[in-house]
Amino acid sequence: MSTETSEKQPAAERLRGWFTGRMPSDWLDGTLEVKLDREEITVILPIPAPETAEGASAAEQAAAWEGRSRRFREDTRQQRIEIAHEAEHTFGRKVSWGVRSGERVVMYTTFSVPVMTRLRQNERMVLDTLVEAGVARSRSDALAWCVRLVGEHEDSWLADLRTALQHVEQVRGEGPRSS
Repeated sequence: MSTETSEKQPAAERLRGWFTGRMPSDWLDGTLEVKLDREEITVILPIPAPETAEGASAAEQAAAWEGRSRRFREDTRQQRIEIAHEAEHTFGRKVSWGVRSGERVVMYTTFSVPVMTRLRQNERMVLDTLVEAGVARSRSDALAWCVRLVGEHEDSWLADLRTALQHVEQVRGEGPRSS
């Protein structure tokens, strides 16, 4: 028995290899990062940080990084589009792009995918409160805000949960052994 979840890690590794093989070597300053789900492949390219003056302020460093990431985006646009078209045809998922240098990440493209959910009145009231307070523009926006908040504050718990799920899927995929 094989499921998409049990294949997710090897699939991410295969995709990382596939994308690495298609990137011009001068683009990468390290190993690229690939994330995937049912609809989207996210590729985050490591690029060199811009050199700034010694003792540069945080504002100067942020401006230099923004300039570097924008220049990289423009310089690589056509080739990234070609690679994305090939990947979308090959893997049946949309491709989004971003760049990373150290802890700084800039996403160029991302996809918002509609997700259906059923909520009880108390849960809808939470979303309505966020809308009425101006935290979100709509219930959909409020729900996305809640998911981002949980993701930010429970990152290590979610990572542990994903690891446990991978182990469960691996064991499930092996199935009972016959003697």
